[in-house]
Amino acid sequence: QVQLVESGGGLVQAGGSLRLACAASTGTFRSYVMGWFRQFPGKEREFVAIISWSGSSLSYADSVKGRFTISRDNAKNMVYLQMNDLKPEDTAVYYCAATERGWGSGVRYDYWGQGTQVTVSS
Repeated sequence: QVQLVESGGGLVQAGGSLRLACAASTGTFRSYVMGWFRQFPGKEREFVAIISWSGSSLSYADSVKGRFTISRDNAKNMVYLQMNDLKPEDTAVYYCAATERGWGSGVRYDYWGQGTQVTVSS
């Protein structure tokens, strides 16, 4: 079991930056692949980025490549999403997620945070 708590969302102008953080309460953080997902109003949740257990493997949605960076600190049980050059179309609720089922954006993620709102104004 793991509990996830996101922070760092807010309102930012287009072209600006935000850093999301996710704190995981578990003694086995290294055993989880961690990911960030987002949900637009009225839409399904979509993949943003994932990071492997050691942080050596990363994967991003095409829409955020080159602008967003996922990272993790296993000593602190934290995962981050640095978001640069934000666009109005990035406006969504962002969720942190964890899975022990293996690597991949299509793998089922069993644990989710409550979400944090990111709003990008034009």
